[in-house]
Amino acid sequence: MPGLPQLSLHTPVGDITLSEEDGWIVALDWGWGRDQAETELLRRASDQLNAYFDGQSLGFDLPLAPQGSPYRRRVWDALRAIPPGETRTYQDIARVAGGSARSVGGANGANPIPILIPCHRVVATGGLGGYSGGDGLPTKRYLLDLERRVLASPNGLPGR
Repeated sequence: MPGLPQLSLHTPVGDITLSEEDGWIVALDWGWGRDQAETELLRRASDQLNAYFDGQSLGFDLPLAPQGSPYRRRVWDALRAIPPGETRTYQDIARVAGGSARSVGGANGANPIPILIPCHRVVATGGLGGYSGGDGLPTKRYLLDLERRVLASPNGLPGR
C-alpha cells in the first residue's frame, strides 16, 4: 500500500509486510515491501508476530482496521473469535456472520490482514479447503500445525 508506513519481516512462511494507517494495522501482505518505515505500532506488531512464530505467544493485541464491506468485516470478526489451534468450517462461520460457505470463502480470500485475522483456521467440511496466502495450502498447514504444537507443548515452545 503506497504512502503508508510499512515494516517487513522474515517469517517461516516467507517475507511479510505490515502496513499502518492512522494508528491501525490495515494490511499484512506477502513479500518484502519496497519502503520501510518503522513506527511504534509496526514494531509492536512485528514483535507479536515474531513471538507467534517462535511459539512464545499465539495471541495478538493490535488495533486492526481491515477495509471491506460490512459483510466481510462480520466474517473477519468471526474469524478473530476462533481460538488458536482450533478450526471452524466455512459453514460454521456462515452461521455466525450470515451468507453461505461460498461467501465466507470469498471474504476469507479477500482478508487484508491474514494471520492476525486468522483465516487459516477456516477449513472445508471435508478437508483443509483453500488458502490464498503465502504458498497456499502448505502455508495454511504450517500455521495450523504451529498453533497445535505450541498448545500441546508443556513449555509453550513448538516441538520439532
